[in-house]
Amino acid sequence: MVNAVRGTKDILPSEIPLWYFVEKTLHNVSNLFGFKEIRTPIFERTEVFLRSIGSETDIVNKEMYTFLDRGGDSITLRPEMTASVVRAIIQNNLLAENSILRLWYYGPLFRYERPQKGRLRQFHQYGAELIGSPEPEADVEIILLAKEIVERLGILNYKLLLNSIGNRTSRQRYKQELISYFEKYANSLSNDSQERLRKNPLRILDSKDERDLEIIKNCPKIYDYFDKESLEHYNKTKELLALNNIEFLETPHLVRGLDYYTHTVFEFQSPILGAQDSFGGGGRYNELFTEFGFKKEVPATGFALGIERILLILESQQKTLPNSSPLVYIAFNKPEFISKVFETAYFLRKHDIPTLFDVQKKSLKAQMKEANKYGVKFVIILGDDEINNNTITIKDMKKSEQTTYPFEKGIEIIQNSKSANEDN
Repeated sequence: MVNAVRGTKDILPSEIPLWYFVEKTLHNVSNLFGFKEIRTPIFERTEVFLRSIGSETDIVNKEMYTFLDRGGDSITLRPEMTASVVRAIIQNNLLAENSILRLWYYGPLFRYERPQKGRLRQFHQYGAELIGSPEPEADVEIILLAKEIVERLGILNYKLLLNSIGNRTSRQRYKQELISYFEKYANSLSNDSQERLRKNPLRILDSKDERDLEIIKNCPKIYDYFDKESLEHYNKTKELLALNNIEFLETPHLVRGLDYYTHTVFEFQSPILGAQDSFGGGGRYNELFTEFGFKKEVPATGFALGIERILLILESQQKTLPNSSPLVYIAFNKPEFISKVFETAYFLRKHDIPTLFDVQKKSLKAQMKEANKYGVKFVIILGDDEINNNTITIKDMKKSEQTTYPFEKGIEIIQNSKSANEDN
């Protein structure tokens, strides 16, 4: 038996309706906010992620799927998509078309990490990027988009965490203070954080190790090292969030896991997920374009949501979905009626009515059992009388009632029922 690769998962037919619901919500809300979809390749040149994510992050050091292709180029399966989107914007000169870009994406990503609940090696993300504005209004618009998606999905119990990591000048001052603080506890830090202390002390704040969390509690707060620009941006962001009645929890140690962030960072958490409670987040990244060699700094802000984690939340809440079963099953009692069955199914499907029929030459009784198993609303019965009189007998499976109609009238009744269901 050959099984799926560890950390990957088959999405089975029984699970697909919930995926469809999530994907439809993502499409609809993105459209409401005026964001346009962009699709980038699943793999990129490795330097795309080395330049953007940061060489000292866990993603680059431990999690990327990187290999040499047959031409000798280093290729990486995308571990996140903001870097790919920025590369696509620059390569295709999209900023020449519009100084403000509102883009969204959806698709699979890849990270080599220990598989656990809601965390796979192939996983899916939705994300959105608002490119071109340095103003706090753009940060708040991005948070509003994320919040609208979360609430339209029906996620009931969540927290929005907010912080700012300031501009480059503020962060450099803060890093020096962190180094001074953590050096006093260097021997008590986890091995990973001891390494981070040497390379990038901000990453320690992202640690989930219990030993580190105790030390982090009393470390310096970044707000004390903000310059005027950083402080004004953060205060204005909070003011606008309050104006929009958005509740948030100010979290001074929130830094997110990528090196390209500046100013605003935020995260969505749900207690349903347990210790690994984050299901999305993002922030501002004003310096990322210059990391790709772009001629000038381009202000930008964005976020991503983890689809598998969202599905766990919805499943835990026992999210109910509209019935996605086929609407009609055609049952017939003689093999020679198959041409009429094909004709009827063709007609129904042309009118967008999901239709099934038997392909195993089962008895009529067995066909009725199968129709019940599929959960169809109607069974069309084609027997001798129906074939001879150009009629159909329709059985309403929920009411357990059946009536014979002229063929066209019967089809019209089914169409009207479908339209009524869609309106509701």
